[in-house]
Amino acid sequence: MLVPFRITVVRQQVALRVSRRCIASTATRLSVTSLSPSEQVPSSGKVYESVDAAVKDVKSGDILLCGGFGLGGIPDTLLAAIAKRDDVKNLIGVSNNAGTSDSGLGKLLNTEKLDKVIASYPGGNKTFEALYLEGKISMELVPQGTLAERIRSHAAGIPAFYTPTGASTAVELGEIPVRYKDGGVKAGVAIHGIKKEAKEINGRRYVLETAIPGDVAVIRAWKVDEAGNCVFRYTSNNFNTVMAKNAKLTIVEAENIVPTGSISPNAIHLPGIYVDRIVQATSPKQIEIRTFAQPKSDTPTELSASAKLRHKIAARAAKELQNGFYVNLGIGMPTLVPEHLPETVKVWLQSENGILGMGPYPEEKDLDADLINAGKETVTLLPGASVFDSSESFAMIRGGHIDVAILGAMQVSSAGDIANFMIPGKLVKGIGGAMDLVSNPDKTKVIATLEHCAKDGSPKILESCTLPLTGAKTVSTIVTELAVFVVDRANGGLTLTDVAEGVTVEEVKSKTGAPFKVADNLGSF
Repeated sequence: MLVPFRITVVRQQVALRVSRRCIASTATRLSVTSLSPSEQVPSSGKVYESVDAAVKDVKSGDILLCGGFGLGGIPDTLLAAIAKRDDVKNLIGVSNNAGTSDSGLGKLLNTEKLDKVIASYPGGNKTFEALYLEGKISMELVPQGTLAERIRSHAAGIPAFYTPTGASTAVELGEIPVRYKDGGVKAGVAIHGIKKEAKEINGRRYVLETAIPGDVAVIRAWKVDEAGNCVFRYTSNNFNTVMAKNAKLTIVEAENIVPTGSISPNAIHLPGIYVDRIVQATSPKQIEIRTFAQPKSDTPTELSASAKLRHKIAARAAKELQNGFYVNLGIGMPTLVPEHLPETVKVWLQSENGILGMGPYPEEKDLDADLINAGKETVTLLPGASVFDSSESFAMIRGGHIDVAILGAMQVSSAGDIANFMIPGKLVKGIGGAMDLVSNPDKTKVIATLEHCAKDGSPKILESCTLPLTGAKTVSTIVTELAVFVVDRANGGLTLTDVAEGVTVEEVKSKTGAPFKVADNLGSF
């Protein structure tokens, strides 16, 4: 039976119809006035004194989500405990990277706990690369932004989604083997790549990606209260947040465990509802690549011939940037671009592991393991910078909010196709964020920087790429040490707009594997 229940709230009367049970419950709740707010907080029981006890429910065959990026935010305390478990094997490890020799998934590779790795950029681990090429472990290679979104979507109850990332590439076509036969590459493929469903939506091609479920997530946080609310420092957020939300059992190793209520609600990155167990982190923070600001000197540093060439390309690419641009720089040669910006051009640098407003390399005294770029190098932040997790970062990228992306490349075609992530049967570095960065070329201008020819003298600018594509019809400008080309992405074709000083058009033609037009007003650099 329903009865009317009248409540007066700030001079307004609102008539509500509620059940008698609801009235009784409300009355009981409202009558508890003797308890302070802190006394009304439920006890959590989430803090474990023993790390071994916290990981005791990890079992063979589990899908294990491992947070972190490079060595930043890696839960090595928990991974070390899992690695000791003799009864656990055949895990499926999901992580951005495959770890190093004794960190991240590397701890589980060393103890033969893994049967498969789902990752974006596993190539930093030579042990994993060798195991994959020898047919001893499976690998599902996933673009970095897609990996974050596949994890996030399952946590949000979304089974699949369409994305432009990977369309018309080996990712869509399923051309990256999951596993080779015993005996390795020469023996052939045991498990072929996963072909994706594709669809045209509003004139653009998209691929269907399925969500990744998680049985167990292991993450690392800077500060965690006893209710499980987590705070991450700088770029240690990365994949930790989305992975923590997406597991049946989420275990956090905390650098600092504090009483419930010690963290401002405004500061919480991960609400405690997602966290099941908390342990004290005991593994030290590590830095993969220590980079420092170069001391100012009146005597310029003498560069090698190869370094001079790379700086020459970076200096020309820098001229494509305008003041106030939001810019993403790929690893390698593109990271040299800021050194060549004039003082009148200031840009916001975005790093896909979670920075907008990245600054220069730090002085040694300011080195911070929680502040790294996509190349795992230590960096600083500019005033006005912001930090966020990997899911947020790639929403920025795929959504076309970045003005320019500058990437290195192995090959570029006259149609604007770019290949920069693997050599089949040989090199397994990984896709990283490159496919996402080129996924919206109508809104984000893509500039490819590369040496004009390979070491054997063969051209890298071709009519069609022979290596697996990172993106199709995505590059707008090509910059080499010899020349600059503008690409007609809609119709295909190159136009030579600039040549380096001392370089002739004939030399460029002889070293380019595709025909091109020459601009009426040919520039030089």
